[in-house]
Amino acid sequence: MIQLRPLILIGALAALAACSDPEATGRYMIDPAPATKTLPDRLGRAELREVSLPQYASGQEIAWQTPDGALRSTPDNVWADDPPRAVTLALARQISALSGATVIAEPWPLADEPSRRIEVRVEQFLARADGVVQLTGVYYVTPAGMAGGRDLVRRFDLAVPIATPDGKPANPAAIAQAQSQAVALLADRIARLD
Repeated sequence: MIQLRPLILIGALAALAACSDPEATGRYMIDPAPATKTLPDRLGRAELREVSLPQYASGQEIAWQTPDGALRSTPDNVWADDPPRAVTLALARQISALSGATVIAEPWPLADEPSRRIEVRVEQFLARADGVVQLTGVYYVTPAGMAGGRDLVRRFDLAVPIATPDGKPANPAAIAQAQSQAVALLADRIARLD
């Protein structure tokens, strides 16, 4: 006599495998366009600590706000990298490219110590329901080790429109592009110590 339990289990596993199609999952990057400006080097050698993001922005799924104010996400659209790591690396790369400073994400890998440390605490990194990515928070620049200098504290509040065709809801690719632009704007602010 054939037992039905193993057949049911095999059928359920086959159905589950069919539902989790890896090609149906979109992975998006925080990838600002290459820097085109040249700013004076105001930072020298600086260690950038891992950027602190709100929980909804640090998760793997891409979050967006709906008109009812709720933040929603889906496992079908995820970040290609851990968001705090991706934002930290993108910021370090952009600041260095903009200013010629040597900005490296922690931990500092070089023999000569950094002269400054940068810490970024993001309060809001949100694809709002009105079609704008809002990036707000504060960044700190402090002397490192025996280096002299003064502490700097600067607030930022940046808004980038999400490119959407014909007023349609934002898609994950457009959100990723707007968030990448917001990171580039923040890099510019930090490079200027503005």
